[in-house]
Amino acid sequence: MERFYITDTKGNKLSVVLPIKKYSKLLKNAEELEDIRQYDAVKARKEKSTPFNEFVKQHKQRKKINGKTV
Repeated sequence: MERFYITDTKGNKLSVVLPIKKYSKLLKNAEELEDIRQYDAVKARKEKSTPFNEFVKQHKQRKKINGKTV
């Protein structure tokens, strides 16, 4: 991977410069990994799930009960 380092006067690496395509790919991969971790955490809780259409139906019913229009 092409990269360039920014160093201090003693040669200690302070930062790295990457081509924008490589940076974008790393960022996309990191975001995808975070999504996977969140999914795994939710699945590990083993809570009862509600299908989306059923959730919407229940939500609309709650609004009607509270006197709000949908």
